[in-house]
Amino acid sequence: MASFADSVGSVALVAGEPSGDLLAGRLLSGLRRHLPRTQFHGIGGPQMIAQGFESHWPMETMTVRGLFEIIPRYRELKGIQNALRDRLIAERPAVFIGADYPGFNLGLEAQLKDAGIPTMHYIGPQIWAWRGGRIKKIVRSVSHMLVVFPFEAQIYEKAGVPVTYVGHPLAEVIPLAPDTAAARRALGLPEDANVVTLMPGSRMGELKYNTVAFVGALKLLLQRDRSLRFVAPMAGDKQKQYFLELVAQAGLQDVPVQLLDGQSHTAICAADAVLVASGTASLEVALFKKPMVIAYRMMRASWEIMRHMGYQPWIGMPNILAREFLVPELLQHHASPQALADAMWRQLTDVPHRLQLVQRFTDMHHSLLRNSAEESAAAVMKVIEANQKR
Repeated sequence: MASFADSVGSVALVAGEPSGDLLAGRLLSGLRRHLPRTQFHGIGGPQMIAQGFESHWPMETMTVRGLFEIIPRYRELKGIQNALRDRLIAERPAVFIGADYPGFNLGLEAQLKDAGIPTMHYIGPQIWAWRGGRIKKIVRSVSHMLVVFPFEAQIYEKAGVPVTYVGHPLAEVIPLAPDTAAARRALGLPEDANVVTLMPGSRMGELKYNTVAFVGALKLLLQRDRSLRFVAPMAGDKQKQYFLELVAQAGLQDVPVQLLDGQSHTAICAADAVLVASGTASLEVALFKKPMVIAYRMMRASWEIMRHMGYQPWIGMPNILAREFLVPELLQHHASPQALADAMWRQLTDVPHRLQLVQRFTDMHHSLLRNSAEESAAAVMKVIEANQKR
């Protein structure tokens, strides 16, 4: 007699950027133990592919950010969404799981759910921060939510969306007590160096708007301390070349930045302080217990719209979780090289502040620590079993 696991022919997933790829990769590592012969396919990146996932489109084709930046890519992305929708409706996977990337995934999930395919969404859109009206679309689109922050579960329960808090995968990946000395050795940095890590973003649009201000801040920091060492992890060769082009165009090529191929966690761990673009990376920095300045710049038209859509004063995940400004946030025109340099200087030199941050970030780490691979896989299996019993 065939087992339940043998009856699950396929599971479909979509991740559109590295943070979603990490989430889905962890989920797949848990699901593989339950469904060793199931086909996992859709759209994903290297973390998912390492788990035997088949990606029908390169994940890089999906990466775009900003309300206006998406317009030139809309037809292309809509075409991919429609093609994948048709394929999945014909195939009827046991479940579809959207890993973050809500602009694409929620629309696809709504169509699949209408077709009778159970849908899950892993990591809730930040409706508690902005665009709260999106909860109505989630109710229509999602059979079950997987959330990574404890406070989110109550929001979805109140809206009538089945939900499971699974912890944040980054809290498992990043050690509670990071080894800064080992990270510096790995990067060829002196253990007693003063190290600043630069993280202007992994998307081309983020690099476009953040790079010059970020590197300009480093130049000003050098004027205060010539011993500073700068490292910057790059998400790929395209990002590295674009970063170098932007730096050269701004006449900042004399700023000595050690560019790394990936190795973002090593770069954060090696740092005394981090200048980071708002996003998942700011949570990574917090989990490494590092002082930081969170900054973000974008196309002016996108900024004018998005700045009126927020519901709370913070955009950085560490500050949102703390419900206070633990670390500075400098946005748009406020993120000038001088302002960034001034804010970073305090992160580097204020010892009592640094020690306080270590304790607050350690408490934050414990609050997010669960076995996310097993928790999320168990929730997926329950959805599949419930659907098959109908």
